Amino acid sequence: MLLLAGAAGANAADAGAPPLWEVGLLGGALSTPAYPGSNRRAGRALMAPFLIYRGPVLRADRSGVDARLLRAGNTELDIGFALSLPAPSAGIPARRGMPDLDWLLEFGPRLKVELARVDADSGLRLELPLRAVFAPRGPRRQGLSLEARLVYETGRAGVWGLDGNLGVMAADRQLHAYFYQVDPAYATPQRPAYQADAGLLLARAGVSGWRRLDADWRVFGLLRYDNYAGAANRASPLFRQHSGWSAGVGFTWTARRSAARAAP
Repeated sequence: MLLLAGAAGANAADAGAPPLWEVGLLGGALSTPAYPGSNRRAGRALMAPFLIYRGPVLRADRSGVDARLLRAGNTELDIGFALSLPAPSAGIPARRGMPDLDWLLEFGPRLKVELARVDADSGLRLELPLRAVFAPRGPRRQGLSLEARLVYETGRAGVWGLDGNLGVMAADRQLHAYFYQVDPAYATPQRPAYQADAGLLLARAGVSGWRRLDADWRVFGLLRYDNYAGAANRASPLFRQHSGWSAGVGFTWTARRSAARAAP
């Protein structure tokens, strides 16, 4: 949702050079599986201030939240961030009596390679994010993930934008254990003990878009399909279905923006 808020923040008054920063209000709702392979869902509604910043190093914009480290030709290296929703085990029959799934903060290097450029607002790129995953409470490390995805984006700067993506994600044993392992202390007749393995987590396809209503108001939405049919831990008693979908809608209202313009 924050990524899409950044996408929706382009300024129609000067499409080629958006403001260096914008502040305002973000609202929306998101529904997603409680965890990959779960047959229960987690949902959140959000209303909060937002900040979009398009600096030469630190950026929170259409490409996500990142710190740019290197840019050379059609290749860029940055540090990217992501956040996953929590899921209380009491609301998930398969996990009842087990520890809750916490918020997960993910960050790490991301390589982006531009594969094709149609025009200034349309193109195809390859992204390879490698992320360490942490639970904020503690904090404690929960594993490592590696994703490969193709992203195509198009639109009209400052007016509308549409992104489509295809990808696969793998993870180490520790992250798979966070979702799928059942230690003997939590085993029951219906939930036998299970030792998780490293490997494929999911394959993913998604689309997201935004539309400017006027100089200050934008709306956005996302739809994502995840397939777990080839996942490494399909034998876990916590693995309950082979696919899942996520959807979200929201808006942004820009209260103030800088006169200064962002660098490319």
